[in-house]
Amino acid sequence: MKNTALTEKHISLGAKMVPFAGYNMPVQYEGINAEHAVVRNGVGVFDVSHMGEFMLKGENALDLIQRVTSNDASKLYDGKVQYSCLPNEEGGIIDDLLVYRIDEKTYMLVVNASNIEKDWNWIQKYNDKDVEMHNISDRTSLLAIQGPRAADALQSLTDVDLGSMEYYNFVKGTFAGVGNVVISATGYTGAGGFEIYFENEHADKIWDAIFEAGAAFNIKPIGLGARDTLRLDMGFCLYGNDIDDTTSPIEAGLGWITKFTKKFTNSEALLEQKEQGVKKKLIGFEMIDRGIPRHDYEITDSEGRNIGKVTSGTQSPSLQKAIGMGYIEKGMDKEGTEIFINIRNNKIRAKVVKFPFFK
Repeated sequence: MKNTALTEKHISLGAKMVPFAGYNMPVQYEGINAEHAVVRNGVGVFDVSHMGEFMLKGENALDLIQRVTSNDASKLYDGKVQYSCLPNEEGGIIDDLLVYRIDEKTYMLVVNASNIEKDWNWIQKYNDKDVEMHNISDRTSLLAIQGPRAADALQSLTDVDLGSMEYYNFVKGTFAGVGNVVISATGYTGAGGFEIYFENEHADKIWDAIFEAGAAFNIKPIGLGARDTLRLDMGFCLYGNDIDDTTSPIEAGLGWITKFTKKFTNSEALLEQKEQGVKKKLIGFEMIDRGIPRHDYEITDSEGRNIGKVTSGTQSPSLQKAIGMGYIEKGMDKEGTEIFINIRNNKIRAKVVKFPFFK
């Protein structure tokens, strides 16, 4: 199992460590509910250094990205980030990812930890025009500083005006006395904040500086458990749960990152799917009766007919109610439709709601 550059820090802070995507990662410190509230209302720090980073360089870097990703990367400008996915040849999704345009010939792709090797091999398969590719995952640390107080807590550490940074933009600058740090106004919590990328050797220094600067704002370390409940509040997809090699971006409600102004892997079939409609669709639901939905629980209609399955579910600390996501038959996906979740052989009432759950 791999460690991040900060694993010893997490252990010394009393984190509960668990294996995740081949890494030894902190799942919680003082508790998921408390950590969730810290990020929603203040500011917290996630070590997400397990994520993968690829650098693509050269005249044909954009061409390669355009052919393997669903979104239109030609719309990017220097300092802009884009959410996208890598479609496979059968209609499913290899991975979802972020595309960073550093300059006209240099891009950084940020991929999920569990898919680093798979994604690298997939992109390399289409690299027939000598694009220079570098997998910098093992030498790159990534911290997500999330919450409404994030800009205030971090501002003393950089000359970059954090308060004026627009969502899904980034800059390269000096942070905590370390040069060449990527500061990105992105995140996976819906609470606002930043993600910062830097070389592993600076991890301890940057971590300590963040907690010193953020002390006045009651900054706290946050584990992957609260990361999951925060993203679920927003209806953000988690690869391996809500999207995978068998689910299409159209079924997953990711039509907004699937642009048919260009050709990309399996684009003809996905366009046909968009035009003709899908048989199943990813929806959000909240429980009416008591019960917590979990991954793979069966979804039925009032007559007990199987109409789908749960992909993610939790008791939301923000909403004080149980919520979930899942794929169900088209026609049962209208807002307000009553559905039933099979929890330990009991049909528990729920209703379809619009994303995000937390507004």
